[in-house]
Amino acid sequence: MSRPFGVYVHVPFCAHRCDYCAFATYSDRDHLMDDYVDAVVQEVEWAKEDGLRPATSVFFGGGTPSRLSPEQLLRILDAIPRLEDCEVTVECNPEDASLERLVAYRNGGVTRMSFGVQSTQPAVLADLGRRHGTMAHEEVSQAVTRAGFTTWNMDLIVGSRAETLDDARATLRDLLSLEFPPPHISCYALTPEPATPLGSDPARHPDEDETADAYDVVGQTLEADGYEWEEISNWARPGHECRHNHVYWDHDDYAGFGSAAHSHEHGRRYWNVRTPDRYIAMVRAGERPLGGEETLDESTQQFERDSLALRTSRGVPVEAFDSLDEIAHLIRVREGRVTLAPEGRLLANQVIVRLRSGN
Repeated sequence: MSRPFGVYVHVPFCAHRCDYCAFATYSDRDHLMDDYVDAVVQEVEWAKEDGLRPATSVFFGGGTPSRLSPEQLLRILDAIPRLEDCEVTVECNPEDASLERLVAYRNGGVTRMSFGVQSTQPAVLADLGRRHGTMAHEEVSQAVTRAGFTTWNMDLIVGSRAETLDDARATLRDLLSLEFPPPHISCYALTPEPATPLGSDPARHPDEDETADAYDVVGQTLEADGYEWEEISNWARPGHECRHNHVYWDHDDYAGFGSAAHSHEHGRRYWNVRTPDRYIAMVRAGERPLGGEETLDESTQQFERDSLALRTSRGVPVEAFDSLDEIAHLIRVREGRVTLAPEGRLLANQVIVRLRSGN
């Protein structure tokens, strides 16, 4: 009970599917929302009967959790057992971030918000298929602060063919010059996933060198402004780290609810059926919506623990490697621990394959 325990709730609904998205999300299933909420609550009730631990963190992801009404989302939250100081995060589209909605979340027990801003530059937003305006970061910052949130996040994406280094710098200036800048910022490299509009159009695929340059600009700018590097894609001001992220990075246990949600418990990984239609039908029939499972042996678990830790600022012990010679230019060694150097963060896989636990 002393270890952190996370709960993830997948909300598969979207108003519009972005060109780069390969997640289990749907823009034509809003009519299922009430039934979906009923099913998730039922799945949580079954888990409680099975001894579900109180959560130290809850994360509503998707999809777009803010497609649900606050009442629907909070009904799910109320069903989840959680500790008194539980961190509760909700992902929200900038265009959904009305003061009324955010106040309802705050009053209902949500403690942290995450907004997918991606960029403030119009050409980049258009290329990514994002629908919010270029002033969304200002509107979000004002609304989330007025609603009483002190910890919140903005997501960025670098690598769009429409983005220049000046665009990346301008986006960062826009965020950091806000009256209330986000205390946590995530930055992800655009990835052309198969079976997405982006993935099927090679002319739009990111240039790896340009993506790396933009990522470097983000890291250097944020760290110069007082943000601390936390994980390959995450920077936070001290005290504003996302507790739920660390459940994954520290290889702790978590329970997932909703269609396509994954869970991990003592080396057993299992996941729910992918589509909301099938998920609802199975729960209605009194059937657990299990889509598959696997049990990890100890060596695999150790490799996952090391791989995840290496992505973070805490790194791994030097003893996790047989030799550091071939990766010396990608890492830093301090006080017996190995962490990724800034130039090695986007090349983490080249370091991870050298882990002793992966042999």
